[in-house]
Amino acid sequence: MLILAILPPSAYLYRINTLQKQPILDLQQIAILAAERLEENDRFARQVKANSADQMDAVVHRLNKNIERQIDCTLCGNCCRSLMINVSELEADNLSSHLQVSRASFDDTYLEKGSNGMMLMNAIPCTFLEANRCNVYEHRFEGCREFPAMHLPGFSKRLFTTLMHYGRCPIIFNIVEEMKDEMGFEREV
Repeated sequence: MLILAILPPSAYLYRINTLQKQPILDLQQIAILAAERLEENDRFARQVKANSADQMDAVVHRLNKNIERQIDCTLCGNCCRSLMINVSELEADNLSSHLQVSRASFDDTYLEKGSNGMMLMNAIPCTFLEANRCNVYEHRFEGCREFPAMHLPGFSKRLFTTLMHYGRCPIIFNIVEEMKDEMGFEREV
């Protein structure tokens, strides 16, 4: 015979609201929620800017340490499938050398050049993406190394860009959503 006992809330080891949330990883769900929360995120941005930059960096860095380790970027690869990456001269030199092609051939094959000298990867998704993994990982560009940049100082200054990528990157999405909860942000119903 099975006997079920109903215990008082104090008998549980952890209160329900203190259990760690599981991050949302589904890119379709993230994109839908991001589209629904455009106005909410505008209001949230104003609240973030009302706080000290150092305080916001501390919150973001703490959340990033927790959330980033729960997300395997190689199961996603959405950044590599959807972002335009700036490339510096030094980075182009480094990667062309690694690939053992001339710099001129590298530029012709992989880069778009603007009249102002700016260089961008010329393909989306990235040419170097294979099965959600970078096949030149050790030689990848700084923009790739730093994305989603939640570990860097200056979050408040990057807030516009962060919110642009909110619907693209599970790390950004989950950090912003956790920030809203921690800051007591009033969500739209």
